[in-house]
Amino acid sequence: MKVLNLRCAHEHGFEGWFGSEEDFQSQFDRGLVECPLCADKTITRLPTAPRLNVSRSREVAPVNPFASEELPASATPEAHTLQALWQRAVQHVLASTDDVGERFVEEARRMHYGETEERAIRGSASRADAEALQEEGIEVMTLPLPAAAKSTLQ
Repeated sequence: MKVLNLRCAHEHGFEGWFGSEEDFQSQFDRGLVECPLCADKTITRLPTAPRLNVSRSREVAPVNPFASEELPASATPEAHTLQALWQRAVQHVLASTDDVGERFVEEARRMHYGETEERAIRGSASRADAEALQEEGIEVMTLPLPAAAKSTLQ
């Protein structure tokens, strides 16, 4: 198993688990490696400290792969905290709303005009449709979700 530290062009850091170096390269070349937060496919491998199996009696100083350069913004504790909070918020929205998919605009109008019971829904709408709903007094919020966040992650 190969665990790689990866980062997208938007500075989101994440781990990728692959069966081998060749497996990673094959998926990367086919455009299958993407950021789990924003679905960006512009991925960079970060330096990874080697894992050394040493006896417990000897202490090994931790290796800092960024020792000669400033840490990237995605490596700061604040960035990790914000990323974790965003992930929790998205998980909460996904868990507490009904996915109506392409029927979002229709369902939002039906609830607004009392044709069906109000409930928390999510789905997809074009920018023009979302603006039209807002003009009718229907509150909508855009929450961009990468494809990976819409399914069960392991």
